[in-house]
Order: sequence, then structure tokens, then C-alpha cells
Amino acid sequence: FPACWDSKLFIKDLHFDRVPVRIYLPRETSASKRRGVIFMHGGCGIFGSISKELKEKIICRYIARKSDSVVVSVGYHLAPEHKYPAQSLECLTATVHFLKTAETYGVDPARIIVCGDSAGGTFTTTVCQVLGQRTDIPKIRAQVLIYPFLQALNFNLPSHQKNAAVAFLTRERTIHFILKYLNKDCSLKEPILAGSHVPENLNLKYRKWINPDLIPDVFKLGYKPPLPALFLPQVHEEVQELFELWISPLLAEDAVIRGLPDTCIVTCEHDVLRDEGLLYKKRLEDNNIRVTWHHVEKGFH
Repeated sequence: FPACWDSKLFIKDLHFDRVPVRIYLPRETSASKRRGVIFMHGGCGIFGSISKELKEKIICRYIARKSDSVVVSVGYHLAPEHKYPAQSLECLTATVHFLKTAETYGVDPARIIVCGDSAGGTFTTTVCQVLGQRTDIPKIRAQVLIYPFLQALNFNLPSHQKNAAVAFLTRERTIHFILKYLNKDCSLKEPILAGSHVPENLNLKYRKWINPDLIPDVFKLGYKPPLPALFLPQVHEEVQELFELWISPLLAEDAVIRGLPDTCIVTCEHDVLRDEGLLYKKRLEDNNIRVTWHHVEKGFH
């Protein structure tokens, strides 16, 4: 069959305000407006696409079929050719467009969720944080974060230590991909891994949100707190982007967190990013956001 053919779905490639998207619409007519899902694929902002990534096509078809929803997969342009934060901004643009035009596709604008895996989970998080402050468009109904990347301050949390060498996403590879995404020198990997890019004042400021003490004991078996890192000002200056909310949405202020929709967070046991999901879950719950958490005990990134 052609790549875009499906017996139960119409699949079309469109542009939402110049952002490429692929939309999956159930063929069967509906008596009422359907739910909408905006999907943002992973790949560290440098891999993947809506046309070539088989995994994303399978996920989007599955969601559309099983939930009888209209699914929009965002084909944001990739770094480093398209410089950061173009990826997040394109996801934001496509989301706003869909919220404004949902009824054109038979979708109830009050029943739209945003979903993403890995870096797509990062983009989902930042889009929801930005749109939670707006009153001129319909509110997002919920967000689904599948093992999201949420912070670049501390790469020595328990899950980083436990899964440092676990395939596919090792701790070292995580930092390598972030630096490639930001078009930075990958020789900065080692000092960032040690934490030398974070000045003491920022460590103190964000300890209330990024701290192994906030992670349940069951996830800290064998954890050894690292020795304090020597701060390197030249490294800090080179990677200022790591402290921006487009990269580290876990650093958003409580006023932003309180504007978020209902949330589903998926974490995996054998994943360096597991604890970021756990920390964000706590932040949301502390701010009275309703959270559903699914933990895959034998799951990998």
C-alpha cells in the first residue's frame, strides 16, 4: 500500500502556518465532534520526521484508530540546520493553529491534548507552559509526557547513575545529543556531566525542584551522591541555553506550573530520564495539577 494509505483513516500532509504536519482523520463519520491529539515526535530535535519515522506513524495511527481521535503529527524542522529553539517554536505554532481551526477538522477545540515522547515530551511541556498563560485561544485539555527530557542542570540523579550505560540512551549520549542540538562543542560534555556548568547560586535556587531527596527511596537503591563539582565560568558562558525553559522546563516558576492542564506522565525504569519525570510529577502535584503516572518497570527509553 502507499505510505499514506489506511483502511480506517484519511492521512494528509498539510502545513499549519508554514509548519509541516501530517493529519490522521478517521474515515467513519461521527455524530459529534471528535477529540484532537497533537503529537510531537522525539529524536533530540536532530532526528526523526513525520514522513520517514516508522515508529511515529505507527503511534499516530494507533492513537487515531483506538481513541477515534483526529491526530496531528508535527513535522518540525531539525537542528542544527534550523537553529534552536526553532523546533519548540514550530510545535507552538502548529498547536495554536490547530486550536484555532479544530472545528474545520471535526474536532472539539475544548478536547485537544498535546502528546510527545523524549524531546517531543520537552516540546509538549514547553508548549503547554506557554499556552497556559494565554486567554485568547481554547485551553489544552491535557498533556501526555512520555519519558520527557526536562532539565539540563543535574546529570547525576539516581536514574542517571543507575542507567548511565543502558542502551539506547546512555548518560553520555544524552549530553552529546543536547550539545549537537544546540550546535555546541561536544568537548563540553565532560564538565557538564560533572556539573561544572552550574554556578552555586543556581544550584541553591533550583535545589527545591531538582534534588535527589525529592525522589522516592525505592528509586534510589545504590545511589551515591557525587562530590561537589568545581564551577567553570567559561563552560557556563558557553551553554547558557541549558538554563532556558525551552531546554529545562522543570525550572519554570510555580505561577507557570499552576496554569498547566491535566497531565499524564510515563516513565521507564531503565531510562536515564526517569527521575526527571518523577520530579516534574511532584512539581505538578505540589501545585494541585491532576497527574496520572504510568511507570514501566521493565521499560527502556
